[in-house]
Amino acid sequence: MRLWSIHTKYLDAKGLVALWREGLLAQKVLQGKTKGYRNHPQLKRFKNTINPIGAIASYLRYIVDEAEKRDYKFNRIKIVNKKFNGKIPVTSAQLKYEFKHLLSKIKTRDPILYIKLNKVKGIKHHPMFNKVIGDIEDWEII
Repeated sequence: MRLWSIHTKYLDAKGLVALWREGLLAQKVLQGKTKGYRNHPQLKRFKNTINPIGAIASYLRYIVDEAEKRDYKFNRIKIVNKKFNGKIPVTSAQLKYEFKHLLSKIKTRDPILYIKLNKVKGIKHHPMFNKVIGDIEDWEII
């Protein structure tokens, strides 16, 4: 399960579709509708909020918003009707780590996007997160 902390605008088509599917799986896990992945480290940050299901639902809405900007047809109805207005902390080191990991994936999948992303100076985070200075924590590594 990979739930990116970096902004969805950096993802290529394959990455965005994968994130949508992983996010929907995470939503099912947090709802208790699946037996697998219940203790997956990527879910910890959502579980640590006061409203885990609302947090993953809000996370998914941002993914759908990005998909719609690209004229993709993700089914918004699959997102539960819960909301979370808070922010989840993510460290600056985690953002750098994820961006580097994404670049390694995109290098072969989309060389033109790779060149474009390689020029990015300030890595933006997913709107659900709040960037804090710090190292990578074990649960954050994707």
